[in-house]
Amino acid sequence: MLNFSAQEYPYASQRSLVFARRGMVATSQPLAAQIGLDMLKRGGNAVDAAVATAAALTVVEPTGCGIGGDAFALVWIKDRLYGLDASGQAPAALSIDAVRGAGHSRIPLHGWTPVTVPGCPAAWAELSARFGRLPFAELLAPAIELAEDGFPVSPVIAGLWQGGLDKFRAVRGDHPELDAWFTEFLIDGRAPRAGEIFRNPAQADTLRELAATRCESFYRGELARRIAAHAERSGGYLRADDLAGYRAQWVEPISLNYRGYDVWEIPPAGQGLVALMALNILKGFDFADRDSPDTWHRQLEAMKLAYADGRAYISQPDCMRVSVAELLSEGYAAQRRALIDERALEPHPGKPRAGGTVYLAAADGEGNLVSFIQSNYHGFGSGVVIPGTGIALQNRGAEFSLDPAHVNALAPGKKTFHTIIPGFLSKDGVPLGPFGVMGAYMQPQGHVQMVMNLVDFGLNPQAALDAPRWQWLGDKRIGIEHGAPRSLAAVLTRRGHHVEVAHDLTSYGRGQIILRDPVSGVLCGGCEPRTDSQIAAW
Repeated sequence: MLNFSAQEYPYASQRSLVFARRGMVATSQPLAAQIGLDMLKRGGNAVDAAVATAAALTVVEPTGCGIGGDAFALVWIKDRLYGLDASGQAPAALSIDAVRGAGHSRIPLHGWTPVTVPGCPAAWAELSARFGRLPFAELLAPAIELAEDGFPVSPVIAGLWQGGLDKFRAVRGDHPELDAWFTEFLIDGRAPRAGEIFRNPAQADTLRELAATRCESFYRGELARRIAAHAERSGGYLRADDLAGYRAQWVEPISLNYRGYDVWEIPPAGQGLVALMALNILKGFDFADRDSPDTWHRQLEAMKLAYADGRAYISQPDCMRVSVAELLSEGYAAQRRALIDERALEPHPGKPRAGGTVYLAAADGEGNLVSFIQSNYHGFGSGVVIPGTGIALQNRGAEFSLDPAHVNALAPGKKTFHTIIPGFLSKDGVPLGPFGVMGAYMQPQGHVQMVMNLVDFGLNPQAALDAPRWQWLGDKRIGIEHGAPRSLAAVLTRRGHHVEVAHDLTSYGRGQIILRDPVSGVLCGGCEPRTDSQIAAW
C-alpha cells in the first residue's frame, strides 16, 4: 500500500505532511483552499468544496485560470469514478482558411484567433447540479467577496502577473482587443505586488450573475450576449450560437494498471493518455533507486516516446485514427520499450495498428474525492477580456494545427488536443485519491513522476512533491531541477541528452496530492513547494 508515513525526501521542502479525518482541500493559493474547507464545515461535500475553491481561484490566481477557461474533473462518489469534460470547441466561424486568410501561418497565442468556447462555468454548474449539496449561489459567494473587497496577492502569483504584463505589452500594438485586460487586471498600469490588495469589481458582478443563473447567463443569457457582441465589434470569431450550443460532457475515465494500482485520466482530447502510455512502457522495467541515472534516463525516454505518439494520434475522439486501447496495449508498449537503450533517442511516433489533456484536490469525511483542474492555457490566456466583466478568455485554440492532414487540424466546432489533466489513483476498486500537476506539457510528465514516486519509490505525498523533477523539452533537450544530485547531469549528458539545469522551478509543474487510507479513512495530503500552495484540513 502507498506510504502514509512521515518519510521525507532528502531534498525536502519545509512543508509538513498533513493528516485529517473530516475534510481536506489542497490547491495553489491559501485563500482558495480555506474557502473550500469552509464549505465542508457548512455541511457541503467534496464537490461543493471543489467548486467553491475553483471559483475563488479565478479571482486570486488569474495568472493561470479564469471564468473564460476550460476545466476537467475526476470525481469519486459512492463507489464510482466519474469524468467531466468541460473543454470547449472552436467557433463555427473559425477555420483553417479563415486563419490563413488573416495572414497567419500558425494560430497565434494572443488575440481572438485562439479563443475557443469556454467550459469552466459549465463545469461548476454541472458538478454542483449532479453531486453538490449546498446552494450554488452559496458556493460562489466567497469568490464574489474576494473580487469585490479585494485580496492580498500571493508572492508567486505576483511574479507571474508581472510576466503576463510583459508579454501583453510586447504584442499590444498588434492586438487592440487586449486593451480591456490593461484596464481590468492592473493597478495604475502596473502589475500588483506581493501583499498588495487587488480588487476586480467587474469580475464580482459577473460572478453574481453566474451565481443567480447557475451559469446559464454565460451561455444563453446576458453574459453570452455581451461576449458575442464584443467579439463582433472587435474582430472575434465567437458568436452567440457557439455559446448557446455548449454543454459540458460526462465521460468515462480511462485507466492503466501500474504495478497493482489503477491510474485514472480523462480520455482524449486530453493528454492524460500520454501519461498512461509512458507508464505502460515503464512498468516493464525494474526501478531500485529513484535518483539513479538509469531511472531518469528510462523515464525520460519513455516520456519522449509517449509524447511523440500523443502529438501524432490524440485529438477529439471521433477524429482519432488509432484507438485508446491500441495505444495502451501491452504489445505496443513492448514495441516502444524495446527502443530504449543506453543512448538518448530522437523521438518519433510509432505505428500501432489502426483501430477504428490550476489544479485542486478535495476530500470529505464520507470518502468523496475530487480531482479538478481549470486553465486559461498560457497565463492569462488570449489577453482578450470582455469589457466590464473581468472575463479573460483562454487561448486554447493555439493547440490546433493548420495542416489539414494533421489529426489535430483546426475545424469549426472541433475540440483541440488539451493539456490540462486531473489524475486519480485506486487499487482493487478502492479509491486512494486525487493528484495533479499543473503546467501545460509538464502535466503528463508530472503525473508519471508522482505515480512512480508514490508506487515505485515509496514516498509519501509531500515527499513525492518535494522530490526534484525532470522535464523533456523537445528533441534531445531535457531539463532537471537544480536540487537533483549533481552527478545526474553529467551521466545524462554522456548518454546523449542535452541537459539544462533549471533554477526557476515555476515551469516544472505545481502539484497537489490527497490520499485516503482505505482502512481508517484518514486523509493524507501534500502540497506544492514551488508555489504559494497550502492544504486546508479539518
